[in-house]
Amino acid sequence: MKYLLNPSTDPYYNMALDEYCLEHIRSDAPYFFLWRNAPSVIIGLNQNAYGEVNLPFLEENGIRLVRRMTGGGAVYHDLQNLNYTLIGAHPSPQPIVEALRTLGVAAELTGRNDIFVDGKKVSGYARRVSHGQEIIHGTLMYDVDLDTLIRVLDTPTSKMNAKGIASVRSRVGNLKGLLPDFPSLDALQARLQEMLAGGDGQITLSEEQEAQVQAAARQKFASWDFIYGHSREAGFVFREKLPCGTVEARIQVDKGRLTDVAFTGDYLFDAPSEELAEQLRGVRYTTEDLAARLREAGCERYFHDTDAERMARLLTGQSPTSA
Repeated sequence: MKYLLNPSTDPYYNMALDEYCLEHIRSDAPYFFLWRNAPSVIIGLNQNAYGEVNLPFLEENGIRLVRRMTGGGAVYHDLQNLNYTLIGAHPSPQPIVEALRTLGVAAELTGRNDIFVDGKKVSGYARRVSHGQEIIHGTLMYDVDLDTLIRVLDTPTSKMNAKGIASVRSRVGNLKGLLPDFPSLDALQARLQEMLAGGDGQITLSEEQEAQVQAAARQKFASWDFIYGHSREAGFVFREKLPCGTVEARIQVDKGRLTDVAFTGDYLFDAPSEELAEQLRGVRYTTEDLAARLREAGCERYFHDTDAERMARLLTGQSPTSA
């Protein structure tokens, strides 16, 4: 197959490149590229960021949240995960399966857009059709940090409900132990590149095309509106003991903005919390935006001795006492 080379580890750029190639690099015969992402969680186009991902954990650990332009569930990527993209009139993940089998791995396609080995999922993929062309992009887990994978997809237990397409959980596993001849992912990637290319030539982007991909990465895929604003309604309950007393907050979020909040508890106050709730409606559901509005409103009037930052962390499901 013909191929592109994509050395980027920026997940926003990589999502933009996938979309650009599907829409603008036309080819009847499938072509491919292999790539990696820095630590990030990639959610499907129709998923709810608040219902699928442990957002406080992502924020605390510098893991980026990214929305792709295909369907399917949430996946965790790090630099020990290899991604593949296949684009053309009728692409198939079968070449990936055949390559793994050639390397001695008993890989099998399932009916749910996954590749399994010995009962464990080592690859998931998604697809989309546009103007007669189709994209298939997916993962190959080589030595992914499975503990982090579990944490990032472990949503807070206080979640009440979230509208959107839910992820399907599977037992997952890494390929490293099944590939003793490949001591590193670099070595495996080089071999897969050689096998899939089969001597075919490289496709390159012009400077103008590259600029368009970079623009889409910044303006669309890295934008709050696309990542969070695309999420449908979600509801949460958070409860913590603060200097003012115990506070329970029942929250509704839609399209990335706080649409309703109700406070209950044994906390001390000077002004009723209903006044504050009214001032919070419509604020972007981020710790920073909520803290700014709480400071403007005078948070301590509604919750004695409790500053805006601590209350904002409560409202976003983070421990108010953590740094």
